[in-house]
Amino acid sequence: MRPVSVWQWSPQGLLLCLLCSLCLGSPSPSMDPEKRAGSQGLRFRLAGFPRKPYEGRVEIQRAGEWGTICDDDFTLQAAHVLCRELGFTEATGWTHSAKYGPGTGRIWLDNLSCRGTEQSVTECASRGWGNSDCTHDEDAGVICKDQRLPGFSDSNVIEGRVRLKGGAHPGEGRVEVLKASTWGTVCDRKWDLHAASVVCRELGFGSAREALSGARMGQGMGAIHLSEVRCSGQELSLWKCPHKNITAEDCSHSQDAGVRCNLPYTGVETRIRLSGGRSQHEGRVEVQIGGPGSLRWGLICGDDWGTLEAMVACRQLGLGYANHGLQETWYWDSGNITEVVMSGVRCTGTELSLDQCAHHGTHLTCKRTGTRFTAGVICSETASDLLLHSALVQETAYIEDRPLHMLYCAAEENCLASSARSANWPYGHRRLLRFSSQIHNLGRADFRPKAGRHSWVWHECHGHYHSMDIFTHYDILTPNGTKVAEGHKASFCLEDTECQEDVSKRYECANFGEQGITVGCWDLYRHDIDCQWIDITDVKPGNYILQVVINPNFEVAESDFTNNAMKCNCKYDGHRIWVHNCHIGDAFSEEANRRFERYPGQTSNQII
Repeated sequence: MRPVSVWQWSPQGLLLCLLCSLCLGSPSPSMDPEKRAGSQGLRFRLAGFPRKPYEGRVEIQRAGEWGTICDDDFTLQAAHVLCRELGFTEATGWTHSAKYGPGTGRIWLDNLSCRGTEQSVTECASRGWGNSDCTHDEDAGVICKDQRLPGFSDSNVIEGRVRLKGGAHPGEGRVEVLKASTWGTVCDRKWDLHAASVVCRELGFGSAREALSGARMGQGMGAIHLSEVRCSGQELSLWKCPHKNITAEDCSHSQDAGVRCNLPYTGVETRIRLSGGRSQHEGRVEVQIGGPGSLRWGLICGDDWGTLEAMVACRQLGLGYANHGLQETWYWDSGNITEVVMSGVRCTGTELSLDQCAHHGTHLTCKRTGTRFTAGVICSETASDLLLHSALVQETAYIEDRPLHMLYCAAEENCLASSARSANWPYGHRRLLRFSSQIHNLGRADFRPKAGRHSWVWHECHGHYHSMDIFTHYDILTPNGTKVAEGHKASFCLEDTECQEDVSKRYECANFGEQGITVGCWDLYRHDIDCQWIDITDVKPGNYILQVVINPNFEVAESDFTNNAMKCNCKYDGHRIWVHNCHIGDAFSEEANRRFERYPGQTSNQII
């Protein structure tokens, strides 16, 4: 069959076209691009947990009231229609049985039946609006492709883009809201349970259990968007509550507001336990597997077990954050549990339970056998949270041509590009992009090196100890993400350079002192010290992305790793460099981040 015959105007061709659209992937909607703004009079949002921004429980607002969709007769074709209503190109899947948690209020649609080509969900067949025999335990969800419809007008879509940061448990954290595509915090003045409940419902949880003040969930950085928020508790969004626009002298981040939400019971904590530890917060990890009548407890292979996996285990246990993820637990008594039942566990760190992480399934593979090489954790209710001062990078960036005879120590520490090995030492120079790094600890626990002083490495050339082999990565990337130059910084001196007014310094590197960064303090790596650079000698002129990542190997546990990366746009003309638009990785909205990644580059040296 010739491909063109599908589109020939004949009854057979039309039938074949319809069949293809129903059977293959995402159907093509029968609508003009200008009409993709969704159903008139309806508003849509994704809610629930755990979820990514393009998935969740589908909620529809009709006649001013939010409600859900029952999963009876729900199909991928219905998911396609709903994803387009939400501004995405298509659906990749759908969920049933309230996977993202049960909603509240009305169940607007039941027995929803779509062909997949509808312009609006109102064109799909159903039992009628509000006519349902379901409960919220049957709420449907969708998983959309993470790709927006071109020119989509999202005036009908409510994206909470409110979020919680820094919490030890699901449903708790520092409240952050989106304004002008930038995330900022909320001042705790007049913060109460009514406002906290609005936040919790907006995020798809139940009502609020506690309204937190005084930066109980750690301090934010950057803008404070709202103050004196006064909610009745019935508002659909925190922005709908009367509030005061913040000014610099009104509030500080020591007054950041937080919440603890009521969550539906999931029972995930019943399938994991710790054994052999000195307290309830540490021990060898044991998980329960099998079905009814064949349940048994077993151990996890320690291969590749690290901080991210330990974070998920501690979260599932309800014990907060992970201080350490241990690959050997021979010093803890294993009792009568000796069977390894899980291996190859790899987590992103955001999962609610270990069975949501990738693992080997029933085909176990463990390089080191025996109970001494099984996974363990040490959990804590608090953790550090490092954040780079992005504006300082932008302000201090410059290029230096440094003579080779001044770079012997830097070469020993592998701080130069590989081409430096074949240079004509000590003649010539390397071109270095230099900048300062000011790293703040905004968490609720001090940041300490993973290794104790007894294992720090002395570097004779520079005359200092390294407490962490890799503390930061510095990269120059093309707009499509290809790395063209890289650097790294070992933590030769983690100390409190400066602190907030009410905080005292605790760590100082002099005289082999203890290293770390106290909560409320920052460590400054000046632009003029060795290895505080990227060797760009081999980089061609062009438009690039400068990326800095703190604690890139997750050697030390933090409450939040999503804010460890910083990116800037930069233009290099072969002689000078312009760095601008520097921001922390999670500081912008999703759409603003997409614009940043699609940045076409500059045609001149003028920064607009």
